[in-house]
Amino acid sequence: MPKELSNLSPKPGSTHSKKRRGRGPGSGIGRTAGRGHKGQQSRSGYKRKAGFEGGQMPIHRRLPKRGFTNIWREQVQEINLRDLARLGKVTEVTPEVLAAQGLIRDVNKPVKLLGVGELDKAYTITVTAASKAAVEKVEKAGGKVNLPAPAPKKRGKLVKKEKRVEQDAG
Repeated sequence: MPKELSNLSPKPGSTHSKKRRGRGPGSGIGRTAGRGHKGQQSRSGYKRKAGFEGGQMPIHRRLPKRGFTNIWREQVQEINLRDLARLGKVTEVTPEVLAAQGLIRDVNKPVKLLGVGELDKAYTITVTAASKAAVEKVEKAGGKVNLPAPAPKKRGKLVKKEKRVEQDAG
């Protein structure tokens, strides 16, 4: 019978049958079934916790903690001048246009224009922020960069600290 996908089987001797533990003294691994005598690990339903080291202080507690996560971090989406060439005939660039072309992911997150590359035509660009080099290159090409009015970004403890400094000085 020829070997085909419908009748494949492993070569003789290449596989072994599973050990049938706890099936009497004749099996060679009856009685305690390889679990030893007594103790938590011999009981049914026992499951060792991940990272358990037999009561020794586990490695994740022995090693020091490093770094922190800044909860105030703003994720800015960056776009370079060279990427604007992909927009085709568009002259007015907004976050919506950039998202439609796949240059940014989220319209609601801040977008920053960076000055890598050159412009071949005049664009009117509306973004959250822009580097000085990018603004210069856009204006040199005859375009314009519209930026929102700068908003205070101070939050929480920093604001309270500044108020205290003003009160102490005044």
